[in-house]
Amino acid sequence: MESIDILKILAAVLALGVAIIGHEIMHGCVAYMYGDTTAKNAGRLSINPLTHVDLVGTILVPASMYFIPMLLGGESGFLFGWAKPVPINTATVIRRGGYNAAMQVDLAGIVYNFTVAALASIVLVSMSKPTGLDAQLFAYLFVTQLLIINVVLGVFNLIPIPQFDGAHFLMHLSLKYKVNAVAEFFYKNEKYGIFMVLILLMTPLKDYLLLMPVQTILHLLIS
Repeated sequence: MESIDILKILAAVLALGVAIIGHEIMHGCVAYMYGDTTAKNAGRLSINPLTHVDLVGTILVPASMYFIPMLLGGESGFLFGWAKPVPINTATVIRRGGYNAAMQVDLAGIVYNFTVAALASIVLVSMSKPTGLDAQLFAYLFVTQLLIINVVLGVFNLIPIPQFDGAHFLMHLSLKYKVNAVAEFFYKNEKYGIFMVLILLMTPLKDYLLLMPVQTILHLLIS
C-alpha cells in the first residue's frame, strides 16, 4: 500500500469520526436544551470516540463499504457509517417543548452534518492543491473527506428508514398533526431498520436515494 493510500485512509477515518460523533452529540445537546439530561448522565456528550463506537455502524459497515470494492479490483469505496445512538428521553423533550422540540432533536445531527460540509467546502475551495506527501496533503485529503462524508451522512439520515432521523422526524410530525397511522408504521418496523439499510447499500437503490442527491449537493457546494 502506497503512502498516499495510507494518508487517504487516515484522513477518511478521522473525518468519519468528526461526522458521526458530532452528529450524535448534537442530538443530545438539543435534547439537553429541553431538559433531557439522559445523554449527559450517560456520558454521551463526550467527544471521546470510544463512548460512541457501534460495532456494525462504526466498524463493519465503513470497512466493508471502503475495502470490498478494492478487493473486487476497483477503486476504494466511499466511507460511510454511524455511531451508537445517543439516548434521548423523548417524553421529557415533548413535555418541555412539544413535538416541535422533538423534531428539532431529530434534525439536529443532520443540520450539524450539512453545516460542517458547507464549512469544509469553503475551506476546500480556498486551498491550493498540494504537490507532495506532507501535512498540506493530509489537510487537503481530510477536508475533502470531511465534505463528502458529512454530505453522505446528512442525506442518508433524511431517508425515512425506521430507527434513523428521517423516520423519527416523520413520526413526530405525524403525531403533531394526529396522523397516528404513520407513527405506528415506523414504530412497528423499527426492528427491520438495519435490514433496510443493508438492502439500500447493497442494491441499485443507493444510486437513486443516496448517491444522486449526494452528487447534486456536492456540486452545489463546490461549484
